[in-house]
Amino acid sequence: MSTDMPANTTDEKTTEEPTVLFSELGLDARVMAAVADLGYEKPSPIQAATIPLLLEGRDVVGLAQTGTGKTAAFALPALSRMAEVADLNGPARTPQILVLAPTRELALQVAEAFTSYAKHMDDFTVLPVYGGAPYGPQLAGLRRGAQVVVGTPGRVIDHISKGSLDLSNLQYLVLDEADEMLRMGFAEEVDKILEATPEDKQVALFSATMPRTIRRIAAEYLRNPEEVSVKSKQTTGTNITQRYLQVMGAHKLDAMTRILESEEFDGVITFVRTKMATEDLADKLKARGFTAAAINGDIPQQQRERTVENLRSGKIDILVATDVAARGLDVERISHVINYDIPHDTESYVHRIGRTGRAGRSGDAILFMTPREKYLLRAIEKATRQPVTLMQLPTVESVNNRRIQKFTDRIDQTIISQDLTIFREIVEKFAAEHEDLDQLEIAAALALMAQGGRPLLLTEQSIPASKQARMGREGREGRESGPRSRGKSAAEGNAMYRLAVGRRNRVQPGSIVGALANEGGFNSSEIGGIDIRSDHTLVELPAELSKDQWRALSNTRIGGEAINLELDRGPRGRRDDDRGGFRSDRGSFKDRKRQSGSREGGRDERRGGGDKRFGGRSKSRFNDAGRSARREY
Repeated sequence: MSTDMPANTTDEKTTEEPTVLFSELGLDARVMAAVADLGYEKPSPIQAATIPLLLEGRDVVGLAQTGTGKTAAFALPALSRMAEVADLNGPARTPQILVLAPTRELALQVAEAFTSYAKHMDDFTVLPVYGGAPYGPQLAGLRRGAQVVVGTPGRVIDHISKGSLDLSNLQYLVLDEADEMLRMGFAEEVDKILEATPEDKQVALFSATMPRTIRRIAAEYLRNPEEVSVKSKQTTGTNITQRYLQVMGAHKLDAMTRILESEEFDGVITFVRTKMATEDLADKLKARGFTAAAINGDIPQQQRERTVENLRSGKIDILVATDVAARGLDVERISHVINYDIPHDTESYVHRIGRTGRAGRSGDAILFMTPREKYLLRAIEKATRQPVTLMQLPTVESVNNRRIQKFTDRIDQTIISQDLTIFREIVEKFAAEHEDLDQLEIAAALALMAQGGRPLLLTEQSIPASKQARMGREGREGRESGPRSRGKSAAEGNAMYRLAVGRRNRVQPGSIVGALANEGGFNSSEIGGIDIRSDHTLVELPAELSKDQWRALSNTRIGGEAINLELDRGPRGRRDDDRGGFRSDRGSFKDRKRQSGSREGGRDERRGGGDKRFGGRSKSRFNDAGRSARREY
């Protein structure tokens, strides 16, 4: 294997717009058919530079920002080479291509891209594997045989440890978003995976930056790699206001509803990642009183054109679409673009928000982002060279004020524009027959009937204001200063949690931070001190975890071992578990003495240590473990 990075690089020239066409790159005919189906003609700079190299069998280090078309850059040549091998030897039954991605969202996106590129290849399967999902379907998929496996490092390690993932015949390995993967604490897992693969495999490593750890991996595991560097030149219109809202997935619909009810809008395009999501979201919006419709790749062209025309004419106000379905869409009345699902491709983001602000008009682009997707927001800002500002979720009061105003406006408009003669006679007759009823009460009953059974006012906060404010603050802090440790005041609202892995499992602070960030959705500012013991670990996290976080973390493993996250019960409860034996209520004299020492600040402090101790380790060391892990990655 090579020990040095190569001197030969393809650099500034790749920033120019390529003149070559996809049809001229030498891709397999079946792969080219899928490319044509997607409407792609000219490759992006990273694609034009790397596809020929990868088709030649070269290892490649690609330096490019998120959103420059990297997925197609490594997927198209990999599938072309696999197609040629399948023609000679028949379809493989063990993984031939392994793609490592830092998050489950990116893994799913890459798997979906592979599936679309391989649509014309017979007997070909793509399987995503990631933490937080049941093992059963993944194990079944691996047993049936998958030629492409796309996964997060932790879950891939689990499958390797279980013997369910056979990499002995692996031909092609991709490290996608490698710098982000290491920043999240997966350095050890990446090394283990690389060591478990054949030496003669082809490797493609893609990263936005080139820190020392990336260079080490490239030097150690890649064979004479070609380095390709491109710079993004994407920009967005200055007449488009770009904002983001940090909100968990379960609350996106409520957040979107509040925004649409609080802001003036004309036409709206909402982008989601999957075809199924377009139909699901459109139905939910219609149930809430909006005129919405979905378009995706499965909808016939004639119906798609009719839907777009309805949007253009104002018969519908909200179009829910996938990127492919909205390609080339030009409707002047679009005032808002809502990125319901954040794109992993900044080029897609630019294309999406370009649907608004047409013909010199101003436009609004709103981005929904979960805490774990913050790195994608940074990539978008870096690629577009424009800030995306934090927005506040509209309050319940502001939504209700708007609802009341709209309702009274409808009353005014009806009085002015409609002939009320018949209805006035009916109401007069009803009032005469019910003299005991106040006329205002009759009017209120008619207003209730006009609502059609839907509540007029919002009575619940689907997204607690305090949580939203906290998430907003963390978003600002993370963007301004990056990962950092908690200050003393940040401990308020936190709790200590116990993980059932420790030094005997050879866990490191970085792997703990990575697992919590990837599986639990925590950003680095939410992860406090980390104290690794012999058979368990104590970590400081927010006191209130969501049901989704508990559910995800209940299935999380580090190094193949379940973490079994639970609230820490304090020194008394820990001591019983650490000894692993039975202790009576009173315990031995030695035990009681130890308890007494613990209550008085610990034996180390009574010997003159001076530091306030946490479980036998200094509080400063406890906090430093978490800080160093976040700083390293």
